[in-house]
Order: sequence, then C-alpha cells, then structure tokens
Amino acid sequence: MAESVILFDGVCNLCNAWVLFVIKRDPSGHFAFAPLGGEADSIILIEKDAIYDQSTAALRIARRLSGAWPLAAAFLIVPKGLRDAVYRLIARNRYRWFGRRDVCMVPTPELKARFL
Repeated sequence: MAESVILFDGVCNLCNAWVLFVIKRDPSGHFAFAPLGGEADSIILIEKDAIYDQSTAALRIARRLSGAWPLAAAFLIVPKGLRDAVYRLIARNRYRWFGRRDVCMVPTPELKARFL
C-alpha cells in the first residue's frame, strides 16, 4: 500500500509525463496518484500528516526515487520563494509548452492499482 499520495493536473501532458517518470523510478510503490481534473497549478504531495505543494512537493518526491534523483532534494536549501517562482513560471506555461489532453489520463491496466 502506498505511503504518500501525489495529486496532479490530469489533463496536463507535462504532469502526466511526470507521473509516469515517478512510477518508473518508484519500484516499491511508495506513491499513489490521483488526478485533480485540470487547471490545478500545482502538484500536491500528501505524506503522513503533512501536505506539500509546488517545488517542495516536486523535490520531496524526487528524494524518494531510485537512481541519482534524491540528490535533487539538495535544492530544498534554496529559499522556497525562489524555487516556487521558477515552478510557477513553468506551471503557467505548461499547456502552451507541453500541451493538454481533453480528459484526464486513464491508467493502463498494469498501473491502475497505483491510482486512487
């Protein structure tokens, strides 16, 4: 059973690519996923009794992945305001740069157990 939940913009191509990226690097199944339906400007990470968003969520997710990705958590020392400014720049332009779907991502049968 997943220990943490990632909420994401289900119609955003970048967000869907991020979810697939995380799944591939999370062989223990630490994360479960739930789409927010669209227009959400942030991913949200729910861990135990805490909720994280924007850059903090992305970096806390990265530190749980396999490979060298946990090193990205070092950016947590960068002031949140600066990290989130970069995050918001990407979030505001994600549909223009990466496109969007008409409906939320439907997981494959193999991945369905990872989605709430």
